[in-house]
Amino acid sequence: MAKLLEGKIIASKIKEELKQEIASLKQKTASLPVLASVLVGDNQGAQIYANSQKKVAEELGIEYRLEKLSDSVTQNELIDFIKQLNKDSSVNGIIVQMPLPKQIDYKLISSFIAPEKDAEGMHPQNLGKVLLGKAKISPCTAKSAFELVKSTGVKLYGKEVVIVGHSEIVGKPLSLLFLEEFATTTVCHIGTSEAGKLIEHVGRAEILCVAVGKAGLIKGQWIKQSAIVIDIGINRVEGKVVGDVEFEEASKRASYITPVPGGVGPLTTTMLMKNTIEVFKLQKL
Repeated sequence: MAKLLEGKIIASKIKEELKQEIASLKQKTASLPVLASVLVGDNQGAQIYANSQKKVAEELGIEYRLEKLSDSVTQNELIDFIKQLNKDSSVNGIIVQMPLPKQIDYKLISSFIAPEKDAEGMHPQNLGKVLLGKAKISPCTAKSAFELVKSTGVKLYGKEVVIVGHSEIVGKPLSLLFLEEFATTTVCHIGTSEAGKLIEHVGRAEILCVAVGKAGLIKGQWIKQSAIVIDIGINRVEGKVVGDVEFEEASKRASYITPVPGGVGPLTTTMLMKNTIEVFKLQKL
């Protein structure tokens, strides 16, 4: 049976390091990091996520400012609001909570956040630094998945890594993090599946990361013996939260596997705080 990769355990270790770093930064700068979180509308999931961010921020000594806007806000109004936060010298980091109302284009919005205040790592300039292997700030979920793999102690050099899902938030940046470590990295998507090649790719993965948002997409029997499985998907099925991988069957074959919930999620919030500290340092040191 696979060992569980629980995000909370790894997050608690990282949080201890961050607390020490924040204490040291307070001595040097006589100030603490401030994260502005922009919540548009009344989406319950986004509100829960923001509450969990606030809790972690306060635990670490980061000030968390929740900025609520109406779900009728126009794209230009939201851009103007972000520009105000960019100019506000008391704000170090900015995050725009997802999901956004349909009149808002997230990719466009993220490009208006000042790169040096981009706590999510989604500004084109910061994504470009991930490509160049020079990123101090990278997308939080991708960073979490990568950290979970590294926590196993596996040597990534030459390993067969397969990522299912090629979003800008997870799949694409995650592939670049693995490539930087000289892993042999394959990215699969809807085209792979429609070409009938998904099973073949998954079956050779020594490290498998899945971020699609489709419950049970990856069957347990596809998993290579002793593979590391990072399930980033979050789906609600009959009142339960489940991932993209058939957990029970995959657990019999994998060496390590993330539970859903409790795997990537708890670590993602900690990575957001780590990014917030990085942007604070960019501005203050």
